[in-house]
Amino acid sequence: MGRLDSLKNIKSKQGLATLLGIKPSNLTYTLYILKTSSQYTSFQIPKKSGGQRTITAPSDRLKLIQSKLSDYLQDCIEEINRGKTGSEKFQSTLSHGFARNKTIITNAMMHLHRKNVLNIDLKDFFDSFNFGRVRGFFIKNRNFELDPHVATVIAQIACHENKLPQGSPCSPVITNLICHALDIRLAKLASKHSCVYTRYADDITVSTRERDFPAEIMAEEDGRYTPGKKLHGEIERAGFFINPDKTRIQYKDSRQDVTGLVVNKKPNVKKEYWRIVKSQCNELFKSGMFLEETDHDFEQGNVYRLEGKLNFIDQLDSFNRTRDKPPLVPDYKIEKHGHNTWPVLNGREKTFSRFLYYKYFYGNAEPTIICEGKTDNVYLKSAINTLVAGYPELAKAKTKAEPYKLLIRFFEYTKRTRFLLQLYGGTSYLNYFIGNYEDKQSYYKAPKPKSPVILVLDNDSGCKDILNKVSKLNSSKYYKNGVESTQLKSADFIYVLRNLYIVLTPLGANDEDTAIEDLFDVAARRTVVSGKVFNPKDDKDLTKEYGKEIFARKVIQAQKTTINFSGLRPLLDRIVMSIRHYDTLQ
Repeated sequence: MGRLDSLKNIKSKQGLATLLGIKPSNLTYTLYILKTSSQYTSFQIPKKSGGQRTITAPSDRLKLIQSKLSDYLQDCIEEINRGKTGSEKFQSTLSHGFARNKTIITNAMMHLHRKNVLNIDLKDFFDSFNFGRVRGFFIKNRNFELDPHVATVIAQIACHENKLPQGSPCSPVITNLICHALDIRLAKLASKHSCVYTRYADDITVSTRERDFPAEIMAEEDGRYTPGKKLHGEIERAGFFINPDKTRIQYKDSRQDVTGLVVNKKPNVKKEYWRIVKSQCNELFKSGMFLEETDHDFEQGNVYRLEGKLNFIDQLDSFNRTRDKPPLVPDYKIEKHGHNTWPVLNGREKTFSRFLYYKYFYGNAEPTIICEGKTDNVYLKSAINTLVAGYPELAKAKTKAEPYKLLIRFFEYTKRTRFLLQLYGGTSYLNYFIGNYEDKQSYYKAPKPKSPVILVLDNDSGCKDILNKVSKLNSSKYYKNGVESTQLKSADFIYVLRNLYIVLTPLGANDEDTAIEDLFDVAARRTVVSGKVFNPKDDKDLTKEYGKEIFARKVIQAQKTTINFSGLRPLLDRIVMSIRHYDTLQ
């Protein structure tokens, strides 16, 4: 039975809760004891067009339920689309806002190389969906036709103060469902007049390759726009009104934008937007801070918001690169450039690379831990969580007033970090990272780093090249119990240069090499998973043995409450020693 049929068959609140994977008692407590009216926080964010937009955000408890509902309804949308087309891969091209596999980029792509682009804003969009409209849709819509009691509970989960709040994860999905009939009618109208139609939440776009925009859809005279009778009727029939102040036709010889992206030739941000972002990055690199404008005033900028802007620009650059003819993708493959990607980065990518380097390794507010691979992160996070009482420098234990909190940051490897930062795990990348550390750090003129960067490595033959490089650096010092040592492999920690440290896993009882997995006791390493035993080596019999990924996730992380982490204490102690040593250099 599909997700949609399962939803149609339930008749009660308890049934809905079970379907969403929620305890019925939790749903009842949230909706009727706590009451949804008391579970929202309102705040304002600036609109791009000026003024303020009110966001009404639910509590974590209610947000979890709304997220479950959102996911379920999106599954239903996919089933409905498959039923209409018979295709598993069908993707509607009408609505792009908050839909799976849809973004403002996919929305903009529908309107490239057009002679005329019409933008329409629906006035007070979310306020148009009241409790009765939401409930009525799920009862009457032929795809759903839900039991009235179930439809009522869905509306209670979704609505606040008799409307869908901006800030709820299920609001956009429900608006897309209710607006689907409008989308179909307006798409047919657009197609009839050789136009393309899309909608992104309350932003409607209609574009054409014809020289003149069809007056049947929107007529312009002396800068005033008059919607065609059919367009106006369909929008009002759906319960909406056009905002005349945000209605405009953009012509080919001017800059055309769709949901904030320029679409004349390719989807891109506006030049002014990039200039501001680049300027803010330069200020950050020079002084350690930057300013951003809000409501005609300036305040200290937020690094995470700046990263969001850079991430979005990078997403556009990556998207456009795959569309180039001939494709530029081969130039960016690892076999083309090795570890050094810098020569093939474009200007915006170089700025983003420098920002990420600053955030993680120069302006890092907390110590940054770089391990050889992703599984090492899992080991250390699990150990710190379990042993938190003995390591106040690494984490804060959970209390009645505050949740558990890591006080260090673990660097996470991705394909993008390999491309932008030349960093992807494994000792060869880390060796390259150390070799370029001084040059990279010297680019920044901001106040010197407040926190260390600590490489955590297996103390085996794999780190030989790294230790050879470190031994040749005049700035390097090796410490055993805080006293300078002459032996790298037996050192508690190695101070390399600037804010960079290396911590090796402790040698064995007979000074033999070790890997981090060796620090777990025999019981953990002998754990059987799906009839297989653990083998940390690359060369293994997959029919009988499992590797580090499964060991990290299904043994260490999944069973951390029963795992004995005492063998990792010496390694955690060394990380703490590095942090304390850097404090003495401040």
